[in-house]
Amino acid sequence: MDAQTKEFKLKYDIGRQLLEKGQYRLSVQSLEEATQLVNPNSRLGGDVQMILVTAYQAVGRLEDAINLCQNLTVHPHVDIRKQSQRILYILKAPQLKRPEEWMTKIPTIDTKEAAKPKYITSNPTAKLPEKSYLTTEDLSQIDTRDNYFIWFALGLIVLILSGLVWFN
Repeated sequence: MDAQTKEFKLKYDIGRQLLEKGQYRLSVQSLEEATQLVNPNSRLGGDVQMILVTAYQAVGRLEDAINLCQNLTVHPHVDIRKQSQRILYILKAPQLKRPEEWMTKIPTIDTKEAAKPKYITSNPTAKLPEKSYLTTEDLSQIDTRDNYFIWFALGLIVLILSGLVWFN
C-alpha cells in the first residue's frame, strides 16, 4: 500500500467515524480531503462522495449535497448511480412544515446562570434525628392457636406427593 492510499484510508475512516458521532463539520472536512486522494470515478471514490452527500446534508449545506448528488447520477458504477438518484429524489422533496406544538424547545443556558455553582450546602448546626432502634417482641406473647392450618397444609402436601410416588 502506498502513502496516498494509506492517507486516503485514514481520512475516509476518520470522516465516517466523525459522521457517526455527530461531528458533521469535521466529518465534511475529512471526507473532502479523502475525495481529493482517490479517483472520483472509482467505486471507492463514489462511496466516499455518497457519504459526503450525507455529511453535507447533516451540516446544513443542502445545495452542495444536491449538486454532488446530481454529479453522481452519471457515475460509471451502476450502484452509485442508483443510490444517488434515490437520495437526490429525497433531497429535492419539499420540506414539510411542522406545527409548533410538535417541537420541543430546549432552553439556552445563560453564561451568568452557568457560572453559578448549583450546590446544596449542609447546615452544620442542624440537629440529627435520634437513632431509632429495632424493637423486638416477646415470642411467648404471640398467639399460636391458629397455626394448626399450617400443619394441615403440610400433611396434605405430603399425602399428595406420596400418592404421586405410589402411582409411578
